[in-house]
Amino acid sequence: MFATFTAPGFGPVHNRRTDGRPCRCGDHHDQDDEALGTPLNPDTYDYEAAVLWNAHAGQLWRRFSTYLRREVAKRAGLSQRRLRDHARVSFAKVAEYQKRGAVHFHAVIRLDGPSGGDTPPPPWATAELLTDAIEAAATKASVDGPVIDGRTHTFTFGRQLDVRTIRSADFNDGQELTERAVAAYIAKYATKGAETATGALDRPLKFAAELAQLDISDHSRRLVRTAWTLGARKSLEHLRLRAWAHMLGFRGHFSTKSRRYSTTLGALRNARAEWRRAQAVPANAPTTNTTYVLAHWVFAGTGLSDTEAWLSASLDPAPGTEGEPTA
Repeated sequence: MFATFTAPGFGPVHNRRTDGRPCRCGDHHDQDDEALGTPLNPDTYDYEAAVLWNAHAGQLWRRFSTYLRREVAKRAGLSQRRLRDHARVSFAKVAEYQKRGAVHFHAVIRLDGPSGGDTPPPPWATAELLTDAIEAAATKASVDGPVIDGRTHTFTFGRQLDVRTIRSADFNDGQELTERAVAAYIAKYATKGAETATGALDRPLKFAAELAQLDISDHSRRLVRTAWTLGARKSLEHLRLRAWAHMLGFRGHFSTKSRRYSTTLGALRNARAEWRRAQAVPANAPTTNTTYVLAHWVFAGTGLSDTEAWLSASLDPAPGTEGEPTA
């Protein structure tokens, strides 16, 4: 199944309606309108909850994955322990920033045989059963957040949940969601971050004063400032909000997967290293235990570069030391 999990609402924002009706502001926004995703009333938008949602999104997903296994076992008439002997829930997910700055997740979720994707699932593992389990687990999953100035935060997924069956491309009638379409859809998020979706930052902040000099939208600026301000609270140190203010509080990796979903990242790294080593060995090299060290030296130049020369010439000597060398 291909499922999309959204964040809850933190206040009305400018959007493009699919039913042809105008936005709440009365306008029909173009796809590239910079107003999309920004609050209709920034003064009432819940920036605190929006940043804290991002900070707890990864924990909420882990809670969902726990509930999902419980719901699958319940529908199969098995205990969670016995479920492992019959089937295994596997997933791969990616995180995406919506234009309003909230993270949501796209996930491919499978029911495999007991040892993973190399074994077929049991007969009872149907798309309908998995869909029902996903919807139930997404509704039940919640994470208790911090209490700030007397306000208790609790985080859940938004009401918009889209779950669709992935069909083989060989049997596609033009309407179904195909494997190739899902792969292409997910792959594009490898290069998307908060800076591309919301116009925020592509690097961590060092000082709060930097915000005033940055060319970002007012909405992104308020999200980053909120994360920075909350990060100063002793009770929120574990969230590391200042270190991740440029990511609007979200500190997870854009892509994660369950262990049995596919090959591991370590195996992929080892395969690349083996391939590189094979490419470095000459074709006619004898098959011995000799270690070949390949090195290539190129003359780079002498003296200062143009930039270094300009910098050196622009430095004024300290008062009273005209012409004297400095240590």
